[in-house]
Amino acid sequence: MAQPLDPMAEIRASFFVECEELLEALQDAMAAISDMLDQGTQPDGETINVAFRAVHSIKGGAGAFGLTALVAYAHRFETVLDELRAGRMVLEPEGMKLIFAAADILADQVRLANADPTASPEGAEDALRAIEGLTGGLPAPEPEPEPADFTPLGLSFDFGPPDEPGPTAWRLRFTPSDALYKSGNEPLHLLRALAALGPIEVRCDVSRLQPLDRLDPIAAQIGWDIRLETGSTRDEILSVFDFVEDVAEIELSEVSGDPGPGSPPPEPPPEIVVPPEPAAPLPAPVAADPHPPAATAAAAPRAEAKPDAHPAEGAGATVRVDLDRIDRLVNLVGELVINQAMLAQSVSEAGLGANSAVMSGLEAFMMLTRDIQDSVMMIRAQPVKPLFQRMARIVREASGAVGKEVRLRTEGEGTEVDKTVIERLADPLTHMIRNAVDHGLERPDKRLERGKSREGIITLSAQHRSGRVVIEVSDDGGGINRPRVREIAEQKGLIPPEAQLSDGEIDNLLFLPGFSTASEVSALSGRGVGMDVVKQAIQALGGRISIVSEPGQGTCFSISLPLTLAVLDGMVVKVAGETLVIPLSAIVETATLSAGDIRMLGPESSVIHIRGGFVPLYDLGAELGYREPRASYAGCIVLLTAQDDGSRAALVVEEIMEQRQVVIKGLQQGYGNIPGVAAATILGDGKIALILDPGDLVQNATGRTRLPDFALTG
Repeated sequence: MAQPLDPMAEIRASFFVECEELLEALQDAMAAISDMLDQGTQPDGETINVAFRAVHSIKGGAGAFGLTALVAYAHRFETVLDELRAGRMVLEPEGMKLIFAAADILADQVRLANADPTASPEGAEDALRAIEGLTGGLPAPEPEPEPADFTPLGLSFDFGPPDEPGPTAWRLRFTPSDALYKSGNEPLHLLRALAALGPIEVRCDVSRLQPLDRLDPIAAQIGWDIRLETGSTRDEILSVFDFVEDVAEIELSEVSGDPGPGSPPPEPPPEIVVPPEPAAPLPAPVAADPHPPAATAAAAPRAEAKPDAHPAEGAGATVRVDLDRIDRLVNLVGELVINQAMLAQSVSEAGLGANSAVMSGLEAFMMLTRDIQDSVMMIRAQPVKPLFQRMARIVREASGAVGKEVRLRTEGEGTEVDKTVIERLADPLTHMIRNAVDHGLERPDKRLERGKSREGIITLSAQHRSGRVVIEVSDDGGGINRPRVREIAEQKGLIPPEAQLSDGEIDNLLFLPGFSTASEVSALSGRGVGMDVVKQAIQALGGRISIVSEPGQGTCFSISLPLTLAVLDGMVVKVAGETLVIPLSAIVETATLSAGDIRMLGPESSVIHIRGGFVPLYDLGAELGYREPRASYAGCIVLLTAQDDGSRAALVVEEIMEQRQVVIKGLQQGYGNIPGVAAATILGDGKIALILDPGDLVQNATGRTRLPDFALTG
């Protein structure tokens, strides 16, 4: 029997998901502030407010769950930001680095709080002291008192009654609107937050409640009359409703001539009891806190993150769904695509006419299947922005470790990729970024000698290209030292001394296991150390990685990945009696060869003349080991494919069967990496067909039909 879900556990999990969004907003705001400082201007108030609200919202939600360490850290952080937005602090670029570091530790504090509410990450106190030092707000040590002459005086001990003010009685009227519930808020959390301020009496007003036969279950038809005794101020009481003040009527007044506890208002409505919080008790508010935590942050931090968006006016509603449920939906869509293909195969074999009712219904079913598949893929697709923001922290930490000045530029942050691809791309990108900082970029003095700026630039970009996503990591450093790379490869016996290698082939030596150009061990990996692991990780995602380097100008690593790991559009072809699938996005055009189109280059290499240029010819049957190379390719069908570097290749096939949407079934787990093969699929007749990767196939060609590089330039 399934265990019932703990409501507070769900709300707590939702809070930490919201924290990730707030941390993303904080990083965006700080990046904008940093750009303004680089341009010689102080940041504008609205940008600072975005950063302040993000930290304040995290603190508010943390307070609701008793995450004491996170509350304490966020409170001191937001105090510094409050000084900045109040104009009492002038920020310099060096100070911005300290604030970035403090924000990085805030992210660590959030993730640590999920496991231990009282734990703090290493360096948290140092980071806080550093940013507090920017404001001069750290308390100075009190000087030792100087000795003074002492003359005793007579004192009177006739004290009067103690002058200690007691708690104030407040009357509060809280009437939610429909928009409060639509924005995901829960009045019960608000009432609990008020109960933490002092003794409270709550009575429910049902005077607006409609009879059952006319009841609208979505409409807000009840309100609450609340009597509260507390030592908190008016602002502290109202701060409980910070996130709902625009979607509810809130009336607060001090009770004059206090009638005493338990005195009901005239004609009291039915009383309700506020149940205690089932999780950790709410922490008592800190009196000195100018921005007390709002207890509803766990329920509605979206309203804080987007203060200008009224929940009832155009704000898109969102629903959080467990990733496992989405994965199950993706798998079911894959099975639907397979069944649709099988049905199409059966109808085709039955010989039904193209205008028959069955064929018309099948075409409509195919279009519906495509729409469902596209919609499901959009659910899994996510922008690469959070991943790029994580790389910004890697750059800051790596540059600080090696004493270099480095700036990360990002392009195409909104490019959407399958969530699984993003998750598995984090480690390879981290390794590449660290290598670029450590050994790709020169030290500031050497950069100045070469006429460059002291600050090195690393560019991280993403874009869609030919049905794939291309992510590039480039730097403006010294480029790959190819003579040094070749020397090391010869010393390790990786290549013979007399080997004739092109620049690209020398660059690719960096991907050999254990290859390194680093002359000394550092805290970070040298360029090439572990790059074989990076290549394997990319290939496991069905991707490819390539290098382009210019001495003195820098290096660019380009990663080409599929948009999704679930379904693709493919061209089904026959080669030597085998059925294969080639991604449609890689195919530029198809053609039938004539004898005049073919040029021989040696006994086993050929090119074809097409569109005014020469394109290397690859015999798929020979490359995949299905048969021996053909003696002549006249009359054969070729698929002209586009490679990631802009070049083209012609693949010889025997028959083009159809264009079809196929479900991707990975082979990595059972068979490892197979050169030229990306995955497999199940066809409509139940048979299995391999899905080829044309780019990888060309790179790993046997040489029997591959054109040497020097021949293309002749």
